[in-house]
Amino acid sequence: MQTLDTVIILLYFAVLIGAGIIGSTKAKTSEDFNLAGRNLGMFMYLGCLSAVILGGAATIGTTKLGYQFGISGIWFVSMIGLGIILLGTIFIKKIDSLKVTTISELLGKRYKSETRLLSAIVASIYTLMIAVTQVIGMGTIINVLLGWSITNSMLVGGGIVLFYTILGGMWSVTVTDIIQFIVMTIGIFFIMVPMSLSKVDGLGNLLSNLPQSHLDFSAIGYQQIFQYFMLFALGMVVSQDIWQRVFTAKSAKIARNGSIFAGVYSFAYAIAGSIIGMCAFIVIPNIGDPQNTFATMALTILPTGVLGLVLASVCSALMSTASGSLLASSTLVTNDIVKQYFLKNLSDKQQLMVSRITTLLIGIIAITFSIWIQDVLVALDVAYAILSGAIFVPLVMTFFWKRATPASGFYAILISTIVVLAGLFVEGLTSTNPILYGMSAGVISLVAISLFTSQGSDTEFAVPFDEDDSDEDEADAEERKQA
Repeated sequence: MQTLDTVIILLYFAVLIGAGIIGSTKAKTSEDFNLAGRNLGMFMYLGCLSAVILGGAATIGTTKLGYQFGISGIWFVSMIGLGIILLGTIFIKKIDSLKVTTISELLGKRYKSETRLLSAIVASIYTLMIAVTQVIGMGTIINVLLGWSITNSMLVGGGIVLFYTILGGMWSVTVTDIIQFIVMTIGIFFIMVPMSLSKVDGLGNLLSNLPQSHLDFSAIGYQQIFQYFMLFALGMVVSQDIWQRVFTAKSAKIARNGSIFAGVYSFAYAIAGSIIGMCAFIVIPNIGDPQNTFATMALTILPTGVLGLVLASVCSALMSTASGSLLASSTLVTNDIVKQYFLKNLSDKQQLMVSRITTLLIGIIAITFSIWIQDVLVALDVAYAILSGAIFVPLVMTFFWKRATPASGFYAILISTIVVLAGLFVEGLTSTNPILYGMSAGVISLVAISLFTSQGSDTEFAVPFDEDDSDEDEADAEERKQA
């Protein structure tokens, strides 16, 4: 790292802080803080959604997989993109009219109120773990690039994200995400991919020099591809940090189309990352740790100044996911736990203050866990497994099986969580089977309990299950809302 590269990265951090301050001027209500006033147009919605789904793991992980397995390294991020498309095409129109803030709130409306608390606990732990992994990633990069201690690096990286998230909530996160989306796109598609291909004398030469296995889309293994589907495609559908971005869209049409575009962008991002990894396989054939493929390749091929911009793009990816996950965890705790069970009669101004305080406390916890643990990848896998295995089935049944009773959703989540944890204990923390066990237990328990219990009257959920899902223009949608 030359002085110019260091200056560029530090200037980038300063720009993010300034953008966060600007975003804070728009956060006047709790809805502004949590959902950016539900007022984002297509470009801002697409940018912030793409930035949160493609974090540091997507950038660093895909280049690592491309180095190890070639083109089949695309499956990790491609499954994230598939999950976003599923969310956009199947669920967004159905949830638009409900005007909820969290998945837990929706489940609480559909099933018994205890379901809201249980699902909020599961989802908030998951989002907290995501924030922790991103802070660790930021700390690692800053430590390597600037030479600061790992503790100080995490404090600086996590502190910057926490600062602008507390200031303006989703508005600050959105403003910084747009910057981060642009920097990510330029850094990966317009700098790293062309310069990596140039280093190996073009795409044709790359393909002719790679081993045949690196050109096989299934080289990573069908079991691994299926595991990515279970963890990430289904995980995206029930992930609060993703839903919270969906709720920021100005209309259902923007939410749907923007989600599809973000999914397509993810596919392109997966291909780009794999190409960089495959180029690194030729340029640097003996990397000690494949986890360092992206950083090592950047240090090898990029000139001074450009290097700083590209490494800032990696920090962008980490910060986007960290801020979105931090705000998602805070929103779940504030909206579905604190407000429901401890401070029930808050004014909007008081709720805004509670949201900021909760974000501060959760941010401190995330940074503390990052410094203390420094490796939570296994914990993140467990969180994803519980999220997909325990919440996916009750959520889908919410919209597609109207006979589900209030008690069935609560017990389905509880039983599925126990089954997933037991499966992970017996088969190992990296096994995919516990997710299948949890989903199966969820279907069986939800259906069985529904057949033996009555609908009751404690549900306030109202969704037109049999509505025509044909597309409506925005004028019709607006007229319906007003009516």
